[in-house]
Amino acid sequence: MKYRLNKYGEQLSELGFGCMRFARKNGKIDMDEAERQIMLAYESGVNYYDTAYIYPGSEAAVGEIFEKNGIREKINIATKLPQYLVANRSALDRYFNEQCVRLRTDYVDYYLMHLLTSFEMWEKLKNIGVIGWIEDKKKSGAIRNVGFSYHGNTEGFLKILNDYDWDMCQIQYNYFDEVSQAGVRGLKEAAAKGIPVVIMEPLRGGKLVNMLPESAKDAMKRSGRGWSPAEWGFRWLFNQPEVTVVLSGMNSEDMVRENCRIASEAEAGNFTEEDFGTVANVVSGIKKREKVGCTGCRYCMPCPKGVDIPGYFSCYNAMSIESKAEGRTQFFRAVALSGKPAFASQCVGCGKCESHCPQSLPIREKLKEADKALRPLPYKLFYAAARKFMLRKGSGDLEKGKKN
Repeated sequence: MKYRLNKYGEQLSELGFGCMRFARKNGKIDMDEAERQIMLAYESGVNYYDTAYIYPGSEAAVGEIFEKNGIREKINIATKLPQYLVANRSALDRYFNEQCVRLRTDYVDYYLMHLLTSFEMWEKLKNIGVIGWIEDKKKSGAIRNVGFSYHGNTEGFLKILNDYDWDMCQIQYNYFDEVSQAGVRGLKEAAAKGIPVVIMEPLRGGKLVNMLPESAKDAMKRSGRGWSPAEWGFRWLFNQPEVTVVLSGMNSEDMVRENCRIASEAEAGNFTEEDFGTVANVVSGIKKREKVGCTGCRYCMPCPKGVDIPGYFSCYNAMSIESKAEGRTQFFRAVALSGKPAFASQCVGCGKCESHCPQSLPIREKLKEADKALRPLPYKLFYAAARKFMLRKGSGDLEKGKKN
């Protein structure tokens, strides 16, 4: 296993164990199988284990396994505050204490604000006192590093990144999502600030393995590398020195062995021009199924009316490349829950976006098309209800915080 350094010079394994997808039996985590996988990873040098409050049974499972095998002090636990459930400062302690009980520990190595999709979500937490709470926990040693996981657009990521002295961050990033969400710009700006970046969804939940078109598979075969689709995805990430840890939701011993092998062999800077060409051919093969030829360059932004144009097109394309459900799920996270309304219905047809688009896309026409697909009437009602619950509730908390 190879290691990269965190903000304080401590070693983190380049491969991290994502604990959301443990094998299950009779509706529950198969504890024997989970223990075998975790201990195999541990013996192979993996020292970073990622879980969250809302992963069913995960925190309790890893806590039991670490305690049983006496390895708690030798590994790093990363878990996450369910900020979408938090309404006041007392809730911060309530959830954190519950998580420590589940994890059978009195400290968390990496504690993340979970699933931030906008700067406004972070503002809500600040206004209920999260910064003072974090500082108290760090001073006591209960939290050793604090960070956030992110699913919104690049601009929102950078605002959060630059608003606090973070110890780390976690983003969705892979060779297909290079310019979406936080993207390569977010990765590089975090690294430039000395902030470690943990990568989630390196294979897009397995879709860069199981849903590749034949043209993409052929491009990999023609390279002569002999790498599997999964190995291409991991090596592309390990090639980048700005990446600190790559998470993998491993759920079999064979997967643990294979991913540990890749992490032990891959080196930063070892990709050749031919390798980059192969990845470009793979991406091109996938993009042939897209609805809109948007590259995510963001020259169309900012929209005068606040429409998240690249976000719309990324989610619309996901509907055809992956599935309707996946595209709408991404839309829910990245667009519907953004701090300010970012819907295509706000477009007034000014055409500013089209005048700046290097691809000369008919943006106004395609936005209407994308909105119709992503927001049919039942989904409009659902998105409205979700915004009311997760954002307007937060606004009420902000007002309370200001008065207090």
